[in-house]
Amino acid sequence: MNSSKSSSSNNSETHQKTDDHNWEVKANNASYHTRIKERTFLCFNRRKYADNKIKTSKYNIITFLPRNLFEQFQRAANFYFLLICILQTIPAIATLPWYSTMIPLTFVLAVTGVKDIIDDIARHKSDREINSRPCQVLVGKSFKFTKWKDLQVGDVVCLKKDEFVPADLFLLSSSKPSSLCYVETSEIDGETNLKYRQALSVTHTNVNTLDQLAKFDGRIICQRPNNDLHSFTGTLYWQNQEYSLNNEKILLRGCRIRNTEQCYGVVLFAGVDTKIMKNSGKCTMKKTHIELLMNRVVLLVLLILGTVSFCLAVGAVVWDMKVGKEKPYLGNDITSFSPGYRGFLSFWGHIIILNSILPMSLYVTFELLHVAQSFFINWDINMYCEERDTPANSRTTTLNEELGQINYIFSDKTGTLTQNIMAFKKCCIGSQIFGNQHDDGKTAKMVDLHWNTFADGKLEFYDGSLVEQIRSGANPTVHEFFKLLALCHTVMVEQKHGQLVYQAASPDEGALVTAARNFGFAFLSRTPDTITISELGVPRTYSVQAILDFTSSRKRMSVILKDSEGKIKLYCKGADVMIYKRLQLNCLYKEITQTALDHFATETLRTLCLASKDVEENYFRDWSQRYQEASVALQNREELLEALYEEIETDLVLIGATAIEDKLQVRVPETIQNLRAANIKIWVLTGDKKETAINIGYSCKLLSDQMEIFEGNDIIELLEKLQKSNYQVQDMIDASISKSLRSSKEGDFWMCDSKALIITGSFLDTFIKQSKQYKRKSQSWWQQRMANTKVGVNGEAEARERCFVELACQCQAVICCRVTPKQKALVVHLVKKYQKAITLAIGDGANDVNMLKTAHIGVGISGQEGMQAVLSSDYSLAQFCYLERLLLVHGRWAYLRICKFLRYFLYKTFAFSFLQVWFGFYNGFSGQSVFERWCISFYKVPYSWLPVLTIGILDKEATSIRMPGCLLTSNFTLH
Repeated sequence: MNSSKSSSSNNSETHQKTDDHNWEVKANNASYHTRIKERTFLCFNRRKYADNKIKTSKYNIITFLPRNLFEQFQRAANFYFLLICILQTIPAIATLPWYSTMIPLTFVLAVTGVKDIIDDIARHKSDREINSRPCQVLVGKSFKFTKWKDLQVGDVVCLKKDEFVPADLFLLSSSKPSSLCYVETSEIDGETNLKYRQALSVTHTNVNTLDQLAKFDGRIICQRPNNDLHSFTGTLYWQNQEYSLNNEKILLRGCRIRNTEQCYGVVLFAGVDTKIMKNSGKCTMKKTHIELLMNRVVLLVLLILGTVSFCLAVGAVVWDMKVGKEKPYLGNDITSFSPGYRGFLSFWGHIIILNSILPMSLYVTFELLHVAQSFFINWDINMYCEERDTPANSRTTTLNEELGQINYIFSDKTGTLTQNIMAFKKCCIGSQIFGNQHDDGKTAKMVDLHWNTFADGKLEFYDGSLVEQIRSGANPTVHEFFKLLALCHTVMVEQKHGQLVYQAASPDEGALVTAARNFGFAFLSRTPDTITISELGVPRTYSVQAILDFTSSRKRMSVILKDSEGKIKLYCKGADVMIYKRLQLNCLYKEITQTALDHFATETLRTLCLASKDVEENYFRDWSQRYQEASVALQNREELLEALYEEIETDLVLIGATAIEDKLQVRVPETIQNLRAANIKIWVLTGDKKETAINIGYSCKLLSDQMEIFEGNDIIELLEKLQKSNYQVQDMIDASISKSLRSSKEGDFWMCDSKALIITGSFLDTFIKQSKQYKRKSQSWWQQRMANTKVGVNGEAEARERCFVELACQCQAVICCRVTPKQKALVVHLVKKYQKAITLAIGDGANDVNMLKTAHIGVGISGQEGMQAVLSSDYSLAQFCYLERLLLVHGRWAYLRICKFLRYFLYKTFAFSFLQVWFGFYNGFSGQSVFERWCISFYKVPYSWLPVLTIGILDKEATSIRMPGCLLTSNFTLH
C-alpha cells in the first residue's frame, strides 16, 4: 500500500513539475546530482548541478597573455600604434626605426598588463580563500570537515555560530527552540539587522540527530536557480507528505549565522547557481562625456594626420619630378619608380614620422590623472563625518570630471534628505488625537513612564492623557491599538543584560514595536506558532495561524491570531490608501482619522493605519485549507496567495493611525539652495504619500510659497494638445501668450515663471500604459516609419514621452511620490534619453539601487537602511550635505583640470609633429626626422606624459584641498 501511495505521489509530482520548477534535489544523495547532465548546445552536455567552486578571476597562466593583449588592442589607439610599428619594419617606407614605436608601445602594454594582473591576482587570492573555507559535511553517520569547493548539491551541512553559509541551503533544524535561526545578511544586501529563518515543524521534530540526519531522504522540487534574493517557492516531499517551502526556510550563501549555536541544512544551489552569484553579474562601464569627446577628437586627429601625410606625399612627388631629377647625388631611385608609387611610399613614410601627433601616452596619462583626483576626494577632511567615522569614498576613478557637469539630481527622501531615525510622535485612536506638545498654550511636559518596567527610557512623548487612558482601561480601543502594534510585525527579540533588544527589518517597524513596549504592551518572544506579549504586566500568548507578509505592491501586512479563549482575530497595518479600500461600510472614525492623517502629513510625519477584524472559526477553517493548498502549489503560487489575502482582508474595522517623525539631515536646505544656484535641477523621488512629500519639499526649501504647484493630471491636456500639434513644445509656449489660454490651466502652466510639478506613481502607471498603447498602433515597419517621419522621433510613444519630459523640465522642482523602485529608474531613464543631460542619483536604500545604476553617476549614502546603495554606487558619502562640495568643488576642479590637460596635450603633440612638417619643406619632403632617434624614443615615454600629468594634478587649485597633515581652506563662490 505504501508503495502504491509512493508511486501515485511520484506521478502527481511529475505532473506538477513545470519549466520553472524542475529543480529536483535529493538529500544525502550527492552522487545522483553529479551524474545528471543537460544539453546546452547541439550535442554538447554539461552538469545540471554545479559544484560549489567559484571563479571570479579572468586569467590564468596560459590565457593571460593572449586574452589581455586581445582586450588591450580593442582600444583603437593601441591598434593604431601596432600598425605603425609593423609599417616601420618595411624598409621601403620606414623613416624611423621600429623600436622607436615598439619600446613605448611595449611600455604602455606592460603597464596596463601589470595593473590587470595585479587586480586578477587579488581575485585569485579571494577565490582561493573562499573556496578553501572549511565546513562540516555529513559523511555516513558523522560530520567531517571539507572545503567549500568540495560541496555538492544534496549534501547535509552543519553550521556553527558566526560561520558563513557556504551555499544556498534548505534549513532542516537548529539548536534554537522551534528551529529558529538568526542570520546577518550584510554580505548580500548590506542590512545589519538580524533576520530570522525557521525550519519546518516536521523536520525540527524528526531531523535533529545524527541518525535522523543520515536517514533523511526528502526530495525538494523548486525553482531553477535565479537572482531573486527575496523569493523562493518549492515543495518538500517526504514520508508521503507535501510541505510548502518559502524564503523563510532558506539560508542563502553569504549569510552569517548569529545567535544560533548550530543548525543543519541541505544544499539546494551551489557555486555559480547560488543567488548571490547570480546577482554578481558584470556591471556596465560608465563613460564620461569628456572620454566620448576624446574618442571623437582622436578620430579627427587621425583624419588630420592622413590629410597632412597625403599633402606631403604629393609635395614629395612634385619635388622629385621638378627638382630631384636635377640632383645626381640623390641616386637613381627617383627615376627607377613611377611618381605614383613614389608618392605611395612617401605617404606611409610620413604617416610613420608624424605618428607622434597621437601619442600612446594619452590614455595612460588620462587614467593616472583620474586616480590622483580620486585621492583628493578620499582625502578631503571637509567631507569626513566624525560621528559615523565615515569619509567620502570614490568607488570609481573614471567619472570625476562628470561631477562638474551635472544638470539633474534625483534624490531619495527617506534616509537621504531625512535622517531615517524614527521616533513615535503622535497617534489617532478612535476619535482622539494624542501627542500634542502644547496644552492650553503652554508647553506640555514629557510623560513619565517609570510605572512600566519594560520602558527603555528613550521615548519622548508629551501627552499624559494617553497614559491615563491606558492605565485606567476606560477606552478599550486604546488597548486594542497598542496590542496590534505589539503583535503585527516581524520583529525579533533577544535578552541582553536583562533588557529586551529588538531587531527590526525596518526602522518604522522597530519604532512602532518600541512605542507599544513603552506604553505597557511589550513584545517578549516568538516561536513559529506563537507570539508572547506583556499586556500591562500580564503575559499573554497568542497562537499564530497565518502571517500575510508585507510587500511593496501590497503596502500592508496582516497577522491572524487565536487567543487563549479560542477567538480568531486578524490585525492589519499599512498605508492609508490600502486600508481604506478594505474597511467595512459605514466604518466609525473614518473621517476623523482621515483628518488626523492630513494633519500629520502637514507636519511631515510618516503615517500608517491600523485595523482589525474578527474571523469566524468555520470560515477560517475553510480558508486555511485553501491557503495550505496554495502555499504548496508550484505554479502561480504568488497569484493564488494574493487572491486569498484579498479575500480575508476585507470588512476591516478601523482602530487608528500612527505618526512617526523622520527629521531632515544636517544642512539639507542650504545644500539644495546652493545646488540650485549652480543651475542644477533637483527632483525628489519617494514612496511616501503626496502630502508628506510636499511638506518635506517645503522644509528643505525645494518648494517655496512663490511657486505655483501643478499636479501630473494638469499636464494631461497639454500632452493631448501637443499630440495634435505634432509635439512642438515651442508652438504651445507661443500659443499660451494668447488671451484664449491665459485663463485656462495650461495657459497658467506656460505663463508661470516659477512652478513645481507633483507626480504620483499612479499617474506614471497611466502614462506608461498610454505609451504602450501608442506603440501597438504601429503594427508594421512602414507605419512605424511614417510615424517617425511625422513626429521626428521613434514613434508616437517616444514623442509622448519626450513631451512629458520637456514639460516636467520646464519646472523649477519636481516631486514624484508613491513611486516604486522601478518607476524611480524610469524617471531617470526618460530624462537621460530625451534631455541629453548629465544626471546624478543619490539614495541610501536597496530601493534606490536601480535609480543609482540608471543615472550617469550614482551616489550612495551610508545611512540607516544598510549599505546596499553604497555597494552599487560610484561615490559614497556620509550625508547629503557633502554632495555640495563633491559637485561644486571637486567636480568643477576635476573638469577644469581634465580640459586643461587635453588642450595642453594636443597643443604639445601638434607642435612637436608640425616641426616635422615644416622641416619637410627643407628636405624635399623626404620624411627625414628632425630629431635624433634616441631623442624620439626618450620623448615618447617620459617627456610626453610627465609635464601634462604635472599640470593636470598639481594645478594651483589643488592646494585648496585639505589633505592629511595639512590645514588648508577651500573657498568657492557661486555665480
